[in-house]
Amino acid sequence: MTAGVSVRDVHKSFGPVPVLNGVDLDVTPGSVTCLIGPSGSGKSTLLRCVNHLEKIDAGEILVDGELVGYRQVGDRLYELSAKAIARQRASIGMVFQNFNLFPHMTVLENIVEAPVHALRMSRVQAVAAARARLAQVGLAERESAYPRQLSGGQQQRVAIARALAMRPKVMLFDEPTSALDPELVGEVLVVMRDLARDGMTMIVVTHEMGFAREVADQVAFMYDGAIIEAGPPAEVLNHPRHPRTAEFMMKVL
Repeated sequence: MTAGVSVRDVHKSFGPVPVLNGVDLDVTPGSVTCLIGPSGSGKSTLLRCVNHLEKIDAGEILVDGELVGYRQVGDRLYELSAKAIARQRASIGMVFQNFNLFPHMTVLENIVEAPVHALRMSRVQAVAAARARLAQVGLAERESAYPRQLSGGQQQRVAIARALAMRPKVMLFDEPTSALDPELVGEVLVVMRDLARDGMTMIVVTHEMGFAREVADQVAFMYDGAIIEAGPPAEVLNHPRHPRTAEFMMKVL
């Protein structure tokens, strides 16, 4: 089961510095949206707001029609309890630039940990699910390895398997290949392409324009904390309407 994401007039500042300035974005269930744009444009912050790792200052974010991080009473919003936020986050998988694996745990243990503690899944069930996810990302034979024994690409694929083990409705990827050597990027993108074909709702912050062109249903260009252009990849990447998008594309293609 996948879910849609709706971002409505979202604002976010860090101290006096505005980072998101009225962001609007709709992601339909089962679709892939790639966020592109220069560094510092707010892409990663927006992603972190979608699962409430960062609190928004104004606006609203809904996943599967449910407000993220808040409940509404009349005209006022109240932040959810830590337990309720954790429940929401369980359905929103996130893969970071750096893999964030526990170095003292094996690959299998890294994946089993969250389903057992967050989903109250039995260890037998969690191990079976973890092995299925490892097979899905092509690492079935590495379940007993420790992160230090894996390449960067393999560690990132384990991180994807770990996120998938929580049975998310949405997957968020924050530049998942930026920390990898160039020859390892492809193996991670293959896994992400497979997820897209399987109908997973995905929001991907990326500089991989080939991936965006091939896989995305929608490309959104962010600049100065706002989405200034969004549409099908062929339009945004090949025939941008906004001068700032065109300038960016000339530099990256």
